[in-house]
Amino acid sequence: MPTNDSKVFLSVTMSLDGFLAPEFMENDQPLEKWVAKCSELQAYVLRSKFFRENLKLGEGGETGWDNEFLEHTFNRTGVSILGKRMFDGGEKYWPEEAPFRTPVFVVTHTRREPWVRPGGTTFHFVNDGIESALRQAREVAGGRDIRIGGGADVIVQYLNAGLVDELNIAVAPVLFGAGVRLFEGVDHDKVALEIVEAVSSPRVTHVRYAVRRR
Repeated sequence: MPTNDSKVFLSVTMSLDGFLAPEFMENDQPLEKWVAKCSELQAYVLRSKFFRENLKLGEGGETGWDNEFLEHTFNRTGVSILGKRMFDGGEKYWPEEAPFRTPVFVVTHTRREPWVRPGGTTFHFVNDGIESALRQAREVAGGRDIRIGGGADVIVQYLNAGLVDELNIAVAPVLFGAGVRLFEGVDHDKVALEIVEAVSSPRVTHVRYAVRRR
C-alpha cells in the first residue's frame, strides 16, 4: 500500500444496487435524459449549504452531517485525478470556476496543454498512465490528500494496482437497475475492504473503508 503522507482516497456516491451512473448517461445524449436520475442520486449534495456556496448558487442549503462530510472532503483534497470520460462530461457542464480549486490530473490518450480555469483549478493531461498521474499528483498535493474522482474505469485501475488507501461511499436509497457499476472489473482476489466508519443521515449512508491487499 502507499506509504506517503498524502492518502489516496475515493469519495463517490453509489445507488443502492451498485451503480455510479444510469445506463443512458452518455456524453452524446441530451442532458435531460439523465439529469433526473443523477439529481436523485446526488440529492444530498445538491441540497447542501457547502455545495451551494462552493458553486456560488446563492445562500441557503441544508446543514448537518452530509454538509460536514462534503466540506471535510473538499478541505482534505489537495489534488484530484480523473479519467478522460469523467473530464469530458464535466467540461460540458462545470461552471467557469470549476469546483475543484486544486490541480487536477486527467488520465487520457489525448495530448493537450494545461487548461487553467478561474478560481484555482488547473487541468493537466497525463498520457502515460495512472502511476504517472499519481506521481505528479503527489508532487503538488501540498501535504493534503489525493482524491481519485472517477469515473469507474479509472477507479478500478487504481484499486487493482494497489494504489488506494481509503474508499468513501455514500450509498443513496435509489435504484438504477442498470448503468455504470462501481466495482465492475475489480480483482476480488487482490482487493479487500475493511469497514472503518458508517454514519447514516436522512438522505444517504456514508461508509468509509480501508483498502487492503489480500
